[in-house]
Amino acid sequence: MQTISPKLIIGLGNPSKEYEKTYHNVGFLFIDSLAKNGFKKEKSFSFAKEGKVVLVKPLVFMNESGRAVSEAVKYFSSSKNKVSPEEILIVHDDSDIFLGDHKFSLGRGSAGHRGVESIIKSLKTKDFSRLRIGIRPMDEKETKREKAGDFVLKKISPRNLKMLSEEFKEISKIINV
Repeated sequence: MQTISPKLIIGLGNPSKEYEKTYHNVGFLFIDSLAKNGFKKEKSFSFAKEGKVVLVKPLVFMNESGRAVSEAVKYFSSSKNKVSPEEILIVHDDSDIFLGDHKFSLGRGSAGHRGVESIIKSLKTKDFSRLRIGIRPMDEKETKREKAGDFVLKKISPRNLKMLSEEFKEISKIINV
């Protein structure tokens, strides 16, 4: 099994209490599953250092993620050690992938995900890695397809939270944290 070693792992989500444990906040949930240390707050993001990697959660709403990502990249870059887009892993929900599955990608467009769109605009590149975590309900394999906007902000059921937790454990074997 091949592993990846990003410098920054940035989970996307919305920072308000009302969005906790919603499908759109899967990126935050993944970051929380990796964090063993407490988070420190900066202006537009919070972070936790885990070994050689920094885990980041933007403190801005999803559609403004690019600003927080850009600020985090600047914050963790020094004159001798700049963080390049290729060393960033963006983690987010993907309504085109079924719950319990995920995909890694590099250099792709946003596919309509506004958080990713914002990041591409801010970094002026799409040459960063993405971990796209499926949130599409499994029962839709046999039924009518629901629009993403109709379920991304719904609370995740306990059954689906458990499924995601198991998936996070599997994914963490691939990422060097």
